[in-house]
Amino acid sequence: MQHLAEEGIERLLESSIARLLGELSLESVDPREPVQVHRYPKPWRLLGAGNYAAVFSHPDYSHYAVKVYAPGRPGLREEAEVYRRLGRHPSYSECYYEGHGFLILKRLDGVTIYDCIRRGIPITDQAIQDIDDGLEYARSRGLHPHDVHGKNVMVWQGRGLIVDVSDFLKQEDCSMWADFKKIYYRLYRPVASRKVFPVPRIVLELMRKGYQRWRRWKK
Repeated sequence: MQHLAEEGIERLLESSIARLLGELSLESVDPREPVQVHRYPKPWRLLGAGNYAAVFSHPDYSHYAVKVYAPGRPGLREEAEVYRRLGRHPSYSECYYEGHGFLILKRLDGVTIYDCIRRGIPITDQAIQDIDDGLEYARSRGLHPHDVHGKNVMVWQGRGLIVDVSDFLKQEDCSMWADFKKIYYRLYRPVASRKVFPVPRIVLELMRKGYQRWRRWKK
């Protein structure tokens, strides 16, 4: 984990505590669903929300992202440890600072695979391979990739990125990425080779919830 030597990060930290954390309202209603963000101050921008936390950026510090954990949700220290083990790798962000309830991370640009499908943006084989390579690198660092799915990986200029590593210290096996790749190669790729078209969010959400029920039944 880097010290606060990065240009502008001291001011970002101060701004995070004074404005974002002071005026932010978010909660975790269902641990299987994204946290709910009720309020946050301008000009902060909400980049995304996962099951543990929400991620924000400030226009004056565009190279950084602030990940704020919802009250009562565990995992911040574990995620910081994951980033410490990963070090620098092109498939991942980096953690610059661990605070009380939040992390300051290197911001990654891109579109999640979930949103690529929703918006009709092509997903490249190279992106899938990049994510595979990144996961294999994580394993080589003693980590166990977990909860890797369409909302936790992104595509940027045709390359794949892994944006959520919060569960990489879990020891149990996770087949989510392998399950997605089966759909990618057996369904998405044959269709996309002819035409890429947007899939409505309601259809994707029905598929996501159906997959969650199938996983619970399988266990």
